[in-house]
Order: sequence, then structure tokens, then C-alpha cells
Amino acid sequence: MPRPEEPQISAVISVLVENESGVLARVIGLFSGRGYNIESLTVAPVEDGGNRSRINIVTSGTAMVIEQIKALLYRLVPVHKVSDLTQSGPHVAREMALIKVVSSGEMRGEALRIADAFRARPVDTTVGSFVFELTGATDKIESFIDLMRPLGLVEVSRTGVAAIARGPRTI
Repeated sequence: MPRPEEPQISAVISVLVENESGVLARVIGLFSGRGYNIESLTVAPVEDGGNRSRINIVTSGTAMVIEQIKALLYRLVPVHKVSDLTQSGPHVAREMALIKVVSSGEMRGEALRIADAFRARPVDTTVGSFVFELTGATDKIESFIDLMRPLGLVEVSRTGVAAIARGPRTI
């Protein structure tokens, strides 16, 4: 009897690594070498001395694939900790996007009204365009982008997801 296909799940994985050259390449190589997709990736130093960095990865796969990814990450030499924030409890995940809209007339006014409703901040304004800054959950940013498409959306730049556990838990 054939097995039913396992559902795809999304995971936010935070990895604490030694801040040294080549670490990010090894993490990316782990994903690309096995055909796993990285949907979002952010990296930044997290200690004053700059000795450690935090990598936030959003990926998807079956539960077994997510477990395999975490196990493989643990085996990388400069990795100190791996935490699946989606599995270990409540977490906060946000990203920032810059969205450029080129429009005039009534569409320009509508873009401003929608931006206000989403709390998007105009960070650049010209006679024919806006650049909005929007911070929030990924689905909020996706919704804003979808609404801006018919109003003259021409370009988007996104940071990727930054995530952290809620409460006293740490990576």
C-alpha cells in the first residue's frame, strides 16, 4: 500500500555560529548539496566582540526533512547551537521590506491610504514615486505587496526573517 504524502511544513531555524569566514558558505552548501530550499536567510553578529553570529533560516519540507536539516546543522564544526523556533514554542518573527511604487493621480492617493492602514512609512517621495518601509510578519508584507501591484509596484527589497523566542527562552 503506498504511503500518503507527508505534508510540507515551514520552519524558522536559528543557528548560533562562530563568526569566521566560510561559515555561511558551509551552511548554504549543506542546503544546496541536498536540494533543500532556503526561503529566507539573515545573518548578523550577536556579541559585542563579534565572535558569534546568529543565522535565521526559513525553510520548508516534511517533518523528517526538517529534523534532518537540524541534525546536519549540528554537525557543522563552527555551530554552537541550533533551535527550531517553530517547534520549541512561541516566537516573534519579523522582516523589513522597502517597496517602490510608481504612480500618479488617484492611484497615488490610494497607495498612501493603504500604506497608512499597514503602518508603512514613506521613506522616499518624488513627484512620481514612493518608497515605503514596512516591518512585520511575512504574511503582512506579502499582503501589502499584493495590494500595491495594481497601483504601480515596480521594485521590492526584503531583509528576510529575523526571529527570536518569546519569554525567557534563548537559543
